[in-house]
Amino acid sequence: MGYRIAVVGATGNVGREMLNILAEREFPVDEIAALASRRSLGSEAAFGERTLKTQDLDTFDFTGWDMALFAIGSEATKKYAPIAAKAGCVVIDNSSLYRYDPDVPLIVPEVNPDAIEGYAKKNIIANPNCSTAQMVVALKPLHDRAKIKRVVVSTYQSVSGSGKEAMDELWLQTKGMYVPGQEREPEVYTKQIAFNVIPHIDVFMEDGSTKEEWKMVAETKKIVDKDIKVTATCVRVPVFVGHSESINIETEDFLDEDEARDILREAPGIMVVDKREDGGYITPIECVGDFATFISRIRQDSTIENGLNFWCVSDNLRKGAALNAVQIAELLGRRVLKKG
Repeated sequence: MGYRIAVVGATGNVGREMLNILAEREFPVDEIAALASRRSLGSEAAFGERTLKTQDLDTFDFTGWDMALFAIGSEATKKYAPIAAKAGCVVIDNSSLYRYDPDVPLIVPEVNPDAIEGYAKKNIIANPNCSTAQMVVALKPLHDRAKIKRVVVSTYQSVSGSGKEAMDELWLQTKGMYVPGQEREPEVYTKQIAFNVIPHIDVFMEDGSTKEEWKMVAETKKIVDKDIKVTATCVRVPVFVGHSESINIETEDFLDEDEARDILREAPGIMVVDKREDGGYITPIECVGDFATFISRIRQDSTIENGLNFWCVSDNLRKGAALNAVQIAELLGRRVLKKG
């Protein structure tokens, strides 16, 4: 016996990936609905070998459906998620709307699976920010061994994190550099993204950090340990898919780089590719379409007593969004609903 699953926002980048991953991982589905706004009504979405016609989110009845995977942004989620949850359908939300709600669990299944039990308070589970998701998968096994005190992270985030329009902007600006008359001014971003990097993701806050940087701090504390100190600098780079992060950690107990490498090799959801030679590391283009979070460049930080540096790369449309949502659905099925 399988589940009745609705994918909300099925025509967007993340919604399409959710459908792909549900099919790839052979999630036990009895019935699946692809939901979208009225302007996308009737368009098609792929689910394995099947083609689904999108249905109108505005009139959809969630009664009798087991789970709804939401990928429609905070404003629309604010309207529709409570409707689905009230109808008895568990919402797994990819937006930022519920991430900081104390009555909504924020889940990365490899890190804090036990938090799933808190879903019943609102019938809603939150999916973390893409940059946080891949980082905490790497932090948790090291934290369990040596207790991380402080994290310094710089991110190199692909344009797909901003949606299809941002991907189009990068493509058109790149083409415009070579084709006279096809230059493209920035619309999605504040500055040109082609052949450039922009140290600005989301809005600025009073202390000078951006909302994206604040999210990484707040979410890491909620998912891993409230006492971890985190400082982040988030940068948009001219890459279509795949987020990269340079991570420095300071631990309470000494952790040798070789032991850290062994711990990460054994950790769920991680693949270590760390050879000290040309090309002995993973770059964003190599992680696209993969489920794993890749770790490279593991080395001691000699400037502090107990410090490590490493490089972390993941497909942001997968582990940073759609894959993590599907893993939450799998966890919910195994631990709570138990139908599949």
